[in-house]
Amino acid sequence: MTTLFSYWPEGLDAVTADKFKSEEQVITELLEKIDLSDAQYADIYREAEDMVEMSRKRKKDRSMLDAFMSEYGLGNEEGIALMCLAEALLRVPDAETRDALIGDKLSPYDWAKHLGKADTVWVNASTWGLLLTGRVTGLSEEFRVTPSNVISKLTNRLGEPVIRNAVMSAMRMMGQEFVQGQTIKRAIKNGRKRFGDKQGYSFDMLGEAARTQEDAKRYLEAYKNALEVIGADVAKGKARQGISVKLSALSPHYHVSHWNSAVPEIGDLVLDLAKRAVELGVDITLDAEEADRLEISLAIFDYVARKLDSGGRARFGLAIQAFGRRAPKVIEFIANLGRELEKRFHIRLVKGAYWDTEIKLAQAGNHPDFPVFTRKPNTDVAYLACAQQIMENRDVFFGQFATHNAHTIAAVMAMAGDDADKFEFQRLFGMGDIVYSAAKSHYENMPPVRIYAPVGGHKDLLAYLVRRLLENGANSSFVNKYLDPDVPISEVVRDPVARVKEFDSIAHTSILRPKDIFLPERENSSGLDLSWKPHLETVEKALEKAIPDAPKDATEKDIDKAFEKADKAYFDWQARPVKDRADMLVVTADLLEKHKTDLMNILIKEAGKSWSDANDEVREAVDFCRYYAAQARKMMSEPIDLPGPVGETNQLSYGSRGTFVCISPWNFSLAIFTGQIAAALVVGNCVLAKPAEQTPRIAQRTTELFYEAGVPKEVLSLIIGDGKIGGYLTAHDGVDGVAFTGGTNTAGLINKTLANKEGEIIPLIAETGGQNCMIVDGTALPEQVTDDVISSAFLSAGQRCSATRVLYVQADIADRVIKMIKGAMDDLVVGNTESLSTDVGPVIDEKAQNALNDHIEKMKASGRPWHASPYPKTPAEGTFVVPHMFEIDSINDLEKEHFGPILHVVRFKAKEVSKTLEEVFSTGYGLTFGIHTRIENRWKMLAKRALVGNVYVNRNMVGAIVGSQPFGGQGLSGTGFKAGGPNYLLRFMTEKSLSVNTTASGGNAALLNLESI
Repeated sequence: MTTLFSYWPEGLDAVTADKFKSEEQVITELLEKIDLSDAQYADIYREAEDMVEMSRKRKKDRSMLDAFMSEYGLGNEEGIALMCLAEALLRVPDAETRDALIGDKLSPYDWAKHLGKADTVWVNASTWGLLLTGRVTGLSEEFRVTPSNVISKLTNRLGEPVIRNAVMSAMRMMGQEFVQGQTIKRAIKNGRKRFGDKQGYSFDMLGEAARTQEDAKRYLEAYKNALEVIGADVAKGKARQGISVKLSALSPHYHVSHWNSAVPEIGDLVLDLAKRAVELGVDITLDAEEADRLEISLAIFDYVARKLDSGGRARFGLAIQAFGRRAPKVIEFIANLGRELEKRFHIRLVKGAYWDTEIKLAQAGNHPDFPVFTRKPNTDVAYLACAQQIMENRDVFFGQFATHNAHTIAAVMAMAGDDADKFEFQRLFGMGDIVYSAAKSHYENMPPVRIYAPVGGHKDLLAYLVRRLLENGANSSFVNKYLDPDVPISEVVRDPVARVKEFDSIAHTSILRPKDIFLPERENSSGLDLSWKPHLETVEKALEKAIPDAPKDATEKDIDKAFEKADKAYFDWQARPVKDRADMLVVTADLLEKHKTDLMNILIKEAGKSWSDANDEVREAVDFCRYYAAQARKMMSEPIDLPGPVGETNQLSYGSRGTFVCISPWNFSLAIFTGQIAAALVVGNCVLAKPAEQTPRIAQRTTELFYEAGVPKEVLSLIIGDGKIGGYLTAHDGVDGVAFTGGTNTAGLINKTLANKEGEIIPLIAETGGQNCMIVDGTALPEQVTDDVISSAFLSAGQRCSATRVLYVQADIADRVIKMIKGAMDDLVVGNTESLSTDVGPVIDEKAQNALNDHIEKMKASGRPWHASPYPKTPAEGTFVVPHMFEIDSINDLEKEHFGPILHVVRFKAKEVSKTLEEVFSTGYGLTFGIHTRIENRWKMLAKRALVGNVYVNRNMVGAIVGSQPFGGQGLSGTGFKAGGPNYLLRFMTEKSLSVNTTASGGNAALLNLESI
């Protein structure tokens, strides 16, 4: 096996070790390191207070953007509506969809309350426009009876097309306030016109992360072109200029899973850019991105720094996010590198972006902790400590302090003392100019203030715009408060160090740690962070082991004996307290976690699971055990009291059915196998469990863990075998219930078998396949759609019950979306899943491979447009089917579900959304349904009318979470209730009603003893 990290810089382990270091420990250490005296703290407070007071006196001089955000922050519904509208409107190609989006985002809100409140003509004019638009698109009775009837009549006469154009113009105006220019030449020209020749910039070329190689080439050319233009400006003797580079824009493989190829490939691209930047006298900065990419970004920085001759100038540098718990170690790593190489680097220190995403990802993955701080004052403290660390290393650093916070500015100036020539401040274009104007008036030795200037077209501004609003529009933001006269200046400039010292808990108590998000019901299943070296190395070590031999197939005689044992064991098993059975499931869950990497090893080698899929599957099995244990305790510990007349008591209690046959599939050979067994056992049933014939090893190991947890072998029997053995099981006289997950046809055969049995009616719990569709309208973000389609249709080799089989995309954006999906398909790595870099592994066996290939050849022969991922250059042994995409006219062109990495695409017209929905559900399948739209009313309508078990909005369609997204279909896709949901156990149980006449034993004492009125 090749090593995971062929290029791992010395000293990087120290950074890695602190990813999940406790917040309390990190902050406690940082508080001790901040070297400011009481007198300095007092001076900082006073100087910050003066800057805010001066800014408030000059409030009318603030930028239009600052004024707009003061009125429309994230503290009101209107601000959120504007954020959503700005995020989507400019990319919508057709008028009908634009009108729907405008109406959806503007009609429900009260724009009148903002009218005349701002102190700038631009903001008040914008409010009038929004008020008009809200009335035009709403036309509700509430609007008609308002005092502004004249406005309503005017806008009714103008009509929606006029208003649509007005709102589009307003959004472009907002874009101009955020973006310095649509091209680098225009940005430089606009900057010179607005700020003069001496203003320095760090230009940010707007754009999403590259999804395709074509994207990456386009972004690279944009960086190269920008460097030449900036360099020409620098040659004229203008101010110091720079450019920021997003590593994710240079390659779709910028991820830890592709470390060995990504580091040298991206490193060489950055090296070429950096060499040219040095020649031109332009600074080049690697932008900070997600916490999961920190180590790979530092490896690339190290790779470039060792090969770059910057001539003794700090031309090359990177951005560091203070909200990350590893920020101090990152600074230490770069400082050590600088001293080793005898080079200087510039460091842009920022607070951080996408904080909420980092919190969500850590909770969803149940990582050991958060990689970021949970309180903003903690981030402010970390920023001060990091600033001091940078100041202390000015022999190797040129500090660039990006902040709009008056207290932070004052603190940095205090740390600098009289030496202000080896650092600078930075602010965002369109923001912060008034506070820095006050700072320049306050400090004689004020260093330069560089502008971080976005450059790009209005369509590219959307993601950037939303990020800026999220960062600076929140109620806790300094920008949101410092010009608000209702907020005392003392609160605005309060020392974060003092605030943090007052907290009873350093970590925020309202933000649940990842393992606690499902408490008090159950603990979250532990997850591996597959971007973190320590966790990756545990999997790598496990993969060195051989997996067990496959167990022998059972005979009909073995099955007869298993039923006989179950029948004898059933009475005592069902009589045990539910607590005992639930405790066994909890212990099973603990054992699954204890042996996690060994189970992943079997899943990867036996079922062809990727590392990520194997990790997720063990977690799902653990969650099933803990969730069903909690549900059983809740439902079966005590009878349910029911209402009735005086003189009697009525109760409902639950019992078990007998012996269940549980038949699970190969595509979730651990999770579904475990979930079926756990549900049946915990309510008191015995189980004969038959796994898929392709995956017996994981079933055997899991069964052993059930036994180790205390489940008697007589109660749970493992039955290995093919479809004939399954048929014998379901036809057996000892069956009291069947839980089945698999094909629709097989479920139908089982149903007929059970229906033909004499005696009691045997329940069938079935979850089957689906012709799962995703609908994408013109407001959807193509980059997000591409990500979600790739993960939903092709990862796991398309072998998920919930996988996307048919993509319906609005014709107006279809060409762009399809082109982007094709590009992303070209970058998928098909191969052996023992390699972390593999995206798509084999299909389960030759039978599946042949069936999929037959369909592929049939589709190609029909002459339909198609695209396929490239075959591996060095084909690995296995049953591989590379991802394919075909355009078809309708879902009705498909006779059945094709269970593999094949996507079918249908174009639909904007006017045909309802017709398209009818077509989607004409097949009778009803498992999963995906919707991508920014129109809230539309997704609510589609979700309500969708005849499916699971609906996913603006996300992928796979990876249902136990207890959060119960999974199961309707129609041809299943019988219900949904696995991992609050009603699932009911299908494994019986109900018993108990009614007692209490008057028969002397009457109702409580009633007889009531006091007289």
